[in-house]
Amino acid sequence: MSFLDRTIEPRPRTGEAPLGLDEVFFSRTDGRGVIRAGNQVFSRVADYPLEEMIGAPHKIIRHPDMPKGVFQLLWETIARGETIGAYVKNRARDGLHYWVFAVVTPHEDGYLSARVKPVSPLRDVVEKEYAALLQLEQSEGLSPEESAEVLLGRIRELGFETYHDFASHALGEELIARDAELGHNGSCRISDFRDTLATADKLLEETEALICDFDAMRTIPHNLRVIASRIEPAGGPVTVLSQNYGTISRQMSAWFEDHVKGEDSNFRAIRGTVNAAMFVEALSRILTECQEQLEREDNGLGTASSAAEHRILQGLAKEKLDRARHWLKAVDAEAGKIMGACETMHRNFLALSTTRVLCKIESARLGSSGEALESIIDQLGVFQDRVSKRLEAIGELGKAIQAKESRE
Repeated sequence: MSFLDRTIEPRPRTGEAPLGLDEVFFSRTDGRGVIRAGNQVFSRVADYPLEEMIGAPHKIIRHPDMPKGVFQLLWETIARGETIGAYVKNRARDGLHYWVFAVVTPHEDGYLSARVKPVSPLRDVVEKEYAALLQLEQSEGLSPEESAEVLLGRIRELGFETYHDFASHALGEELIARDAELGHNGSCRISDFRDTLATADKLLEETEALICDFDAMRTIPHNLRVIASRIEPAGGPVTVLSQNYGTISRQMSAWFEDHVKGEDSNFRAIRGTVNAAMFVEALSRILTECQEQLEREDNGLGTASSAAEHRILQGLAKEKLDRARHWLKAVDAEAGKIMGACETMHRNFLALSTTRVLCKIESARLGSSGEALESIIDQLGVFQDRVSKRLEAIGELGKAIQAKESRE
C-alpha cells in the first residue's frame, strides 16, 4: 500500500493505529521535548495535524501503559549526549495505540527520534516486561529513578551487560525481522555484525578460561621453592630455576592485570566496540529511510522547511555512518592488539618452557630425591600446554575478527 493510500485509509475504532512495515517516521524536538518538526507518517499515525503538533510537548502521545522508568533512562542517556534505542507504546489522539522501536539521538540543541514498526518476537517479551514494571511502579510506589534501576537489573538478568547492549541487539533483531517480512536483503550488514559478535563472545570465553588456567599456575613458583629447600642447599640449581620461574611468572601476572583483566581490557573492549558499530550503522540506515520517506511525502513539491529536514536527516545519517566506520577501525585495532598480546604471551611461555626443561634435567640428575620435582614439572607441563592452546585459539579469533572488519 502506498503512502497516499494509507493517508485516505479509514482508521479502525479500536486497537492499533495503522502503520506500514515499510514506513518509517521521525520527529525533532528542542531540549525540553517540544516538537519542532516531523513527517506526515508521524502525523497520520498519531492522528494529529502536523501544524497542531509543532510546538506541543512530545508527551501528548505518551501511553499510560508505559513505565516511567523507561523514559527516565531515555532522558538520562540523551542528556549525557548519547544515543538510545527503546521500545515505546504510544497513544494516538483518537485513543488507538501503536508500538515503535525508537532511536533518539542528540541534534544541536535538541533531539531527533526515528522510528520503525517492531515485528520481532522480542517485542512481545518487552510488552510483558513493561507490564510487570508498570505494575511494580504502581504497587510499590517506585520513583522514576527506582523504576529505571529495576529495568536495568532486569536487562542484566536477561543476559545483557548494559542497556546499550540490549538496545543494539533489539535494533538488529527488528531490522532483520522487518527485512525478512518485506523480502529485502538489507540486513546482510547486521548479520555480519552478528557473526563478529559471536566471535567476540568466543574470544571473551577463551580469555576468561585463560585467566582461570593461569590462576591455577600461580602456586607453582612457591611449590618449586619449597621442593628446592628440601633437596639441595641454598643457592643450588633448583633454587635458581625456581627463582627464574617466579620472576617470569610475576611478569606474566602483571601483564594479565594490565591487558586481560578488568572492564577496560583489550579483550573485553572488542564486544562493546562491535556493538557500538552495529548500533550506529543501523541508525544511519533508519535515518536514510526517513529521508526517503520524506521525499515520497513531498512528491516533488517540497517546501523550504522540508528541505531543511532533508539536510538534517542526510547530515545525521552521514555522521552516524562515519561513526560506524570509526568504530570498525577501532575493532580492527583492538583485534590487532590482542594478536600482539598473544605473541608477547607466547614469548613468555617460551622462557617458562626453557626453565621447565632445565628443571627436568636437574630432576633426572637428582635421581630418587628429585621425584617431587618431577611431579611438579609434569603438572607444569599440563598447565603450559593448556594455556598455549588457549593463546593459539585467542590469536585465531583475533585474526578472524580483524579479517572480517577489514572487508567492511
